[in-house]
Amino acid sequence: MKAVFVTGGKQYYVTVGDTIYVEKIDAEVGKTVKFDEVLFVDGEYGNPTVKGASVECKVERQGKNKKIIVFKYRPKKKFRKKQGHRQPYTKLVVTKINK
Repeated sequence: MKAVFVTGGKQYYVTVGDTIYVEKIDAEVGKTVKFDEVLFVDGEYGNPTVKGASVECKVERQGKNKKIIVFKYRPKKKFRKKQGHRQPYTKLVVTKINK
């Protein structure tokens, strides 16, 4: 079974057993999270979502990505600004796709 669901403003195309990294979700490690906003399940497209469909995932890890450097400057104005950012994420394993 394949499905497309939405979380954190992004769409994810998954099958059972896939490991995905999504925007941070407030859930403890080991808990199950259910996503009801499913756009596609095995050839069935929703308008905008498929009624009664859901994707269940197990939270495997909470963490932060590698640091990225945000560097802003204005040429010829002596303006420099260096800033770092680490985006939090949640690692999920897809356990079940309900149609």
